[in-house]
Amino acid sequence: MTAWDESGTQVIQSGSLGAGIGLPTSDTVLVPMIGVSCIDVEVAGDGKTVRGAYLDWMTSRVVAHPLSAAANAVIPQPFAASAPLQVAEADVERFGTVTATLASEAIRFGASPQSAAFEFGIESVPLLAVLSFEVSTVAIDSPPEVFLNGTSLGPASLTLPDLSDPGYRGEAERLVGPMRFRYTGWVRAQKLIPGQYLRAGANDLRVTGAPGTTDSAMRATQIQLKYLWEKSDYLLQTGP
Repeated sequence: MTAWDESGTQVIQSGSLGAGIGLPTSDTVLVPMIGVSCIDVEVAGDGKTVRGAYLDWMTSRVVAHPLSAAANAVIPQPFAASAPLQVAEADVERFGTVTATLASEAIRFGASPQSAAFEFGIESVPLLAVLSFEVSTVAIDSPPEVFLNGTSLGPASLTLPDLSDPGYRGEAERLVGPMRFRYTGWVRAQKLIPGQYLRAGANDLRVTGAPGTTDSAMRATQIQLKYLWEKSDYLLQTGP
């Protein structure tokens, strides 16, 4: 994507859009509009791979964030239900919770056996864990399924954007019949993992597409492990 002024001078040029995963995708670029009179989008081939373009105006505002938390320098999405996940190069411990990145890059996966596989080690079994990642080109009524150490944990939960988002794509197998929807942008997916499914040492994690779904992609894959912490609030229920 390239923006030009009235004299034909290039004002801004984005990098390559998309993740190079060979799947339908949506992407967002923030363009300073001062002096811009023309925007070009270069597409390989005959341009038929572009489904549509959406333009929205943005404004700035002051945002407060806790000093103990890293500031998220991200481009806000017009319809997003949550901010994009941030990945850290090293494990982070905060208030008795360890956050570890399993993979930052985009990984393509499909229904079993074409799963995305991760192996990670832990020193001790936590009380609770949460797997988080972003998924693209996903059937919104059939979220990816999670397997840990050979046990099925069921489907992940999706945080869906507003239904007016142009990133939704309807698909029907026939003219008369129900239409299923896929979201071609990136949405957050999470799966709660009870501590008893983890084990000290190596753990094998797999994410697959639901049966009957086509390929999707995932990125910013990370896991949070919650351990006993001296200042956490715990309550022992002794009666019904």
